[in-house]
Amino acid sequence: MSFFHAMTPFIEVVIIAIMLNYILTFFWNTKSMDLVLGILAFLFILAISSWLDLPVLHKLMVVIGNVAVIALIIIFQPELRVALSKLSLKGRRFREVTEFDRFLDHLAGSVYRMSEKRVGALIAIENEDSLQEYAQKAVMVNGEFSSEFLETIFSINTPLHDGAVILRDKTILAAAVILPLAEDASQLARSMGTRHRAGLGLSHMTDALVIVVSEETGKVSIAREGIMTRGVKIDRFKGIIRSIFNPPPRATQSKFNFIEWLKT
Repeated sequence: MSFFHAMTPFIEVVIIAIMLNYILTFFWNTKSMDLVLGILAFLFILAISSWLDLPVLHKLMVVIGNVAVIALIIIFQPELRVALSKLSLKGRRFREVTEFDRFLDHLAGSVYRMSEKRVGALIAIENEDSLQEYAQKAVMVNGEFSSEFLETIFSINTPLHDGAVILRDKTILAAAVILPLAEDASQLARSMGTRHRAGLGLSHMTDALVIVVSEETGKVSIAREGIMTRGVKIDRFKGIIRSIFNPPPRATQSKFNFIEWLKT
């Protein structure tokens, strides 16, 4: 028993190191990494205020910390869902890969390949509000989604690259779609052009999620509910889309068919 007590500090250090490694690995090379560094700086100031016995500063930091925890949970809910989902006891090869997961992987791969090549793109994913009125004024496609199909549409050599693509479920509904421009573009940077204004405009008028790939910088932005989030990395991209569009799993129920039973 005394040996266990002697090893307790070592065990605690190992567990804390594993937790920190997981957190840093998940957020590394993402925009959220700045937040992690900010939290570490906050904890450092809190420790200094306690060590130097600065009661006013310490009390202020505690109050700010209580509010910040709730705010962070709300703002980074998509990332937290992805992080918690990775804590499954089963290995990756034992996890069920759903049809939606495959679609999301192909969509993300396509978007970030265009981002690397700096191919401008504007993709509107339909949610509850119908985008049929915008699709009817464009080129109707009604084709099954594939990453190759999407990238071909936005290729600069094709006649459909100028405009938006509307996705409905896993179908490319229309291409070369003209979207309404945002009247208030104050939140857009100078480097953001017509694509960003169009994506922001549609997000003001509908609940669609709009993906914008900048031709100038290659950065991926997401517009939703009138807010444009710029520089979205691939992990957060998947987390946001999964939190909005991933349908809850339906339990399969076996129904008793009396007619079929009589035939047997």
